[in-house]
Amino acid sequence: MRDLRKIYIVGIGPGAKKQMTLRAREVLKRCPVIVGYTVYIDLIREEYPDKVYISTPMRQEIKRCRAAFEEAEKGMDTAVVCSGDAGIYGMAGLMYELSGEYPQVELEVIPGITAASGGAALLGAPLTHDFAVVSLSDLLTPWEKIEKRLIAAVATDFVICIYNPSSKKRAAYLERACSLMMEYKDAETVCGIVRNIGREGESVRILSLRELKETKTDMFTTVFIGNSETRKIGNHMVTPRGYHNE
Repeated sequence: MRDLRKIYIVGIGPGAKKQMTLRAREVLKRCPVIVGYTVYIDLIREEYPDKVYISTPMRQEIKRCRAAFEEAEKGMDTAVVCSGDAGIYGMAGLMYELSGEYPQVELEVIPGITAASGGAALLGAPLTHDFAVVSLSDLLTPWEKIEKRLIAAVATDFVICIYNPSSKKRAAYLERACSLMMEYKDAETVCGIVRNIGREGESVRILSLRELKETKTDMFTTVFIGNSETRKIGNHMVTPRGYHNE
């Protein structure tokens, strides 16, 4: 039997410590080396001060993954950390794509709470029925393809959860997306935004699609667009599943 080394690809949840699974905490405690995006490393460094940390900035994902494989090949069990869930806009896919170059290294994905479920819990119950998740970041996906996916989701009346709604370079992307969706949806559709889920400065707001179009967001914001049945109940955003229709 081959002597396999191990890399754990760990989802640390949207807010690190308090929304991290027990399994994720167990793995991070065990691994001597932790690799990740600089922002995510900063979320856990204080809790695990005795680790060897390897971090890279955004747009250096391949370099980051190769660094993890190299540490594992040295015989060090290694954790690659991702915010939310490691397989949802995380590093799990890329790690598996590169794994053929490192046959002596075994991979295991440790799931985490993604922003869609973490943000939905703060809003109430916006994702009780079918929903789609779309990222507005065009770093890896052309905007034309993003538009097609939004149109398809809106046309079939999915609730839509939007990741990466805007940034300094993409300040108008959410406004563009809202304008597109308003061609198919009522401007008063119930929507919600959650920022800094599980972190300092956490905030929640329920608003209409028309209001959302004029709202400033950033990369730490998750946006929820209701379907035709989503409504505001008290201070919560709720999408009925249809139990009352039985």
